[in-house]
Amino acid sequence: MAKMDAIQMQLLQEVAGLHEIPEGAYNIRANSKAVGRQSTANIEITPKENGSGIDIRIKEGTKHESVHIPVVLSESGLKETVYNDFYVGDNADVLIVAGCGIDNCGTQDSEHDGIHRFFIGKNAKVKYVEKHYGSGNGDGKRILNPVTEVHLDEGSTMEMEMVQIKGVDSTERSTIAELKADAKLIVRERLMTHGQQSALSIYKVTLDGDGSSADVVSRSVARDHSYQKLDMCILGNAACTGHTECDSIIMDDGRILAVPSLEANSVDAQLVHEAAIGKIAGEQLVKLMTLGLTEAEAEEQIINGFLK
Repeated sequence: MAKMDAIQMQLLQEVAGLHEIPEGAYNIRANSKAVGRQSTANIEITPKENGSGIDIRIKEGTKHESVHIPVVLSESGLKETVYNDFYVGDNADVLIVAGCGIDNCGTQDSEHDGIHRFFIGKNAKVKYVEKHYGSGNGDGKRILNPVTEVHLDEGSTMEMEMVQIKGVDSTERSTIAELKADAKLIVRERLMTHGQQSALSIYKVTLDGDGSSADVVSRSVARDHSYQKLDMCILGNAACTGHTECDSIIMDDGRILAVPSLEANSVDAQLVHEAAIGKIAGEQLVKLMTLGLTEAEAEEQIINGFLK
């Protein structure tokens, strides 16, 4: 792997938990260039012919292996769009770790738009972790616009952990999923905005097969003058079950808009949505302050616990 500087290594640790070269397959990208790539006997990573991204092919029956594909930007003014396609074979069981970190100390905006498509085979299981992080004291914005497209074949499962809790000025996250019979999608989103930041999360999940299910849960905190919009839609086209939940804490002059949507096109579709937006309860603050914490420290403890 090519040498990375201290800032890039810090970003890599924040978004992928990496202190060194990971075991297994990986593709690490820094400032719009590949700085390290490795395939394994069961996982092949190849660059697209037009140079716009990579293809990741995971063999049928692959178990207990991982793929790391983090991206870091540490130069002001960079803007890139990357297309990554994942082909997961039948009966595989793998971990995929993605994410992007941007450090911007300049005056120009830096932006990464990652488009990920997943084609998951029958009875396969995928755990997908995507973290976003921003740092740097420049006036240029840190912008991330991820698109995730998921196609789940019969009996397959995808568990998604989507995290963004610091430093991203603007983000538009779009997640689209289609599920066949007995397929399962689980999403856990954690989001915090502050300052003048804005975040838009869109989920559209279509349950096409009997026995398919989706459980999409978002927890968020909007601080200062930040704005969030959460747009969740589940379509039930078969004998399926769908659940969405958005639970948000609003602070200072923050704004939050939750837009739930359920569409049942089958008499056997069972769809549920839950939503709650509110401030931190006063009794929670008082209880922690009686233990010796300041009000600010008590707020941080409550927020950290809420976003776990």
